[in-house]
Amino acid sequence: MKKIFLAMLAFVGMVTISNAQTDKAKEKEKAAKATTVKKTAPAAATKMTTPAPAAKTAAAPATAKAAASGQKLKADGTPDMRYKENKGKAAPVVHTKKDGTPDMRYKENKDKKKG
Repeated sequence: MKKIFLAMLAFVGMVTISNAQTDKAKEKEKAAKATTVKKTAPAAATKMTTPAPAAKTAAAPATAKAAASGQKLKADGTPDMRYKENKGKAAPVVHTKKDGTPDMRYKENKDKKKG
């Protein structure tokens, strides 16, 4: 009798462990997303083609301005920071506390107070 009880207990434990690895709720969500994506895919494709030309026209004045100043640009029109002419002087580092006051643990803040 003990052997049968232990065998049934082992069987129940194995079934519990094997079902614990799969999440039924996540499987249902994936199935729902897959059907949602299929339904909305054509509408999303038409929306994506419309704004793209508008974004290019907005970047065109920036590229003309940067080309006139001799800056090298990336494909999206922003300055390429790998080149020396695009690297301006870095803004001075200002260490502040959460309330906006200077953090006096840093040397540059101590010097400002003395001078």
